Amino acid sequence: MNAKLLKISAVLAASLLAIGLAACSAGTGGDERPEGTSDAAALIETQPSGADEAAKLYEQLMQKENEVLSADSQLWEKLFLSASKESPMIEDGSNYGDFLLATLEGAKDKFTAQELETLKTGAEQIKQIEDKLAALEQEFPGCGSTPSQGESVDAQSAGMTAKAEGAEKFPSFNGKDLDGNDVSSDELFSNNTVTVVNFWFTTCKPCVGELGELEALNQKLADKGGAVVGVNSFTLDGDKAAISEAKSILEKKGVSYKNIWFGSDSEAGKFTSKLYSYPTTYVVDSSGNIVGQPIVGAITSGEQAKKLDALIDEAIANSGR
Repeated sequence: MNAKLLKISAVLAASLLAIGLAACSAGTGGDERPEGTSDAAALIETQPSGADEAAKLYEQLMQKENEVLSADSQLWEKLFLSASKESPMIEDGSNYGDFLLATLEGAKDKFTAQELETLKTGAEQIKQIEDKLAALEQEFPGCGSTPSQGESVDAQSAGMTAKAEGAEKFPSFNGKDLDGNDVSSDELFSNNTVTVVNFWFTTCKPCVGELGELEALNQKLADKGGAVVGVNSFTLDGDKAAISEAKSILEKKGVSYKNIWFGSDSEAGKFTSKLYSYPTTYVVDSSGNIVGQPIVGAITSGEQAKKLDALIDEAIANSGR
């Protein structure tokens, strides 16, 4: 469950890499306001005078949004796991607060009155923050572009311990795809000229938002002997409910490429639990070596796509096929 709790604090983490993750004491619900609510209200009322101030304000608002989720992480975890297959899916360009409120409405019978109040207050605050973020993006285009969206980080800072010499191997695993078929890292990588491994989770807005692009990439790579492989971190250890939810979203998004899971206690599982930002994408060559640096954040921007293409070309060249 460690990986799942990480994902809740990492919602929209593609915009939080530069400022890290923050945790707050638990919210109380009822008539009390969650910690940081007044600060968030002040930030929402702030009107930046230029692009630099807008970028700083954007980061501060994202931090507040993350604090709302971190403050009551167990309740948000319960909400996400209570969502049914018919629950609304995060849509591209939608307000994340609206998604949370709609999900809460569908699962309200599973919470106490106090829990409902806490979650509703948090979701409404996130909705207000998201509205402000959208307004900032409209007035100052690109103000939300942070290192996670335009830069990548080295594998060591993403949780891998680099070897003294040679290429870093992707952690080995023996797992299954979401239909229950056996999958091993050795066979998976050796059968492809390049494998693009995308780490995501079901309630991550930027993760779901890039699934269509990843499907298009998978079709493109098929002509070159490569493939995209998804790892939904909620599905580790074969969690049946999480697998069902992931399959539902993949179907809605028209995704055909393989998604896999493995044990959380495996080397790959431990590696996954150390990822601090989602989505994160690795390029692996046919020998199982990680090529270059991971792409942290969605691949939908032109700069991210360009970096990914370069890594893919390098991996294919390494394969010698």
